Amino acid sequence: MIRTILALWAICLLAACSGGGGTPTSTPTSTPSSPPSSGGTPVVNSATVTFDAGPAELNVGPGAYTAFNEPYVSIKICAPGSTTNCQTIDHIILDTGSVGLRILQPVINQSLLSALPAQTDPSGNAVGECYMYVNSYVFGSVRQADFSIAGEKVANMPFHAIADAGVFSNVPASCSSGGGTNITTVKAFGANGILGIGTTPTDCGPICAAGNTTGAAYYDCPASGCSAIIARAVSTTAPFQQLPNPVAAFATDNNGTVLVLPSVAPAGAVSMTGTIYFGIGTQANNALGSQTVLPVTTSTNRLGAGLLTAIYNGKSLTQSFLDSGSNDYYFIDTSLPACSDTNLSAFYCPTTSMLLSPTLTATNGTMVNAAFTLYNPMTTTAGSSNVAPGLGVNPTLVQPPLQFANSFDFGVPFFFGRSVYTAIEGRSAGGTQGPYIAF
Repeated sequence: MIRTILALWAICLLAACSGGGGTPTSTPTSTPSSPPSSGGTPVVNSATVTFDAGPAELNVGPGAYTAFNEPYVSIKICAPGSTTNCQTIDHIILDTGSVGLRILQPVINQSLLSALPAQTDPSGNAVGECYMYVNSYVFGSVRQADFSIAGEKVANMPFHAIADAGVFSNVPASCSSGGGTNITTVKAFGANGILGIGTTPTDCGPICAAGNTTGAAYYDCPASGCSAIIARAVSTTAPFQQLPNPVAAFATDNNGTVLVLPSVAPAGAVSMTGTIYFGIGTQANNALGSQTVLPVTTSTNRLGAGLLTAIYNGKSLTQSFLDSGSNDYYFIDTSLPACSDTNLSAFYCPTTSMLLSPTLTATNGTMVNAAFTLYNPMTTTAGSSNVAPGLGVNPTLVQPPLQFANSFDFGVPFFFGRSVYTAIEGRSAGGTQGPYIAF
């Protein structure tokens, strides 16, 4: 994930990862291709996805702004085993480009926070996590809570409490040495937290199981401070060690998701809603129909998980991805004019809307047209719009520049007007083995 702020909009980009509107224009309705993953009455497996101005904290004080193209959901966490010491937290980014639940610690009310146990290592020390983004990072404790969204639940699930207090106030050098900004506030994050529902069962898989670090690392945190990186096992059932993909940890509907969003008019919208369905082929509302299935890289791939190859302007960009947590398209094209407005200097400003035609290639060679219309932010979006289609960002002009020379990031505008399926690695989803993306 990359987090950076341009003058007008907070850009959320998940990479290892910021008048239309209304209800979704389509819903998966064909007959499920596989039965539910457990018997009995199906649970409520859908939740509303909201695009709006974001948490109130964004629009307060110096550097105030409103959210742009951010898909938010509400989640509920409780003290383990409690039905009363609970908190519903809104404005959690729904992200298909990362894995795990992360919440800004100051958002959690004190009575609940004090009842959320810290995960510990074999020595009895608290466990911390550093999660690296391309130009920023977050650090904090790993705590445990009972988690729920819609009718789906996970008991005693570890989550990342960003910017937790005490021993976690001091970021270990091996975390901060990657550079970028240490994100500690809702305003810097653009949300109260993030729900990562990507293609892997846990947030860093074999890498963290071996005690190594690239995009994420777990730390032993005695009272003297966090310094030693420790191994954390891969598991989507208790006892957990790594942060699980919450969907993979569900008792049912646990093989992936379907994100259904409406189309957005060129003029943009103040707000809109869509739907996230949990499970693929497990209930009547999440069947895999005629969508093209695109297998993606696994957690053992040296370049990372969830990747496809995008062919654009004759180049094969082998580290490309679809990512609902990125609020625009991020790609390099020096033939496109940059915006002259200094507040929009990283954006492309075509004189008229343009049809761009990248092609996506899956790991099995399946190819699909991924064409989209690129709009000019100077003429397309109204001043009050918090949602807009098809804006493009040159990652080399973002400050600090993003390392995207071999990537094409299809952000949330690519999801508008589509049903996008994200299948989890190692799970059969609609009769096809994950991991894959389908649309």
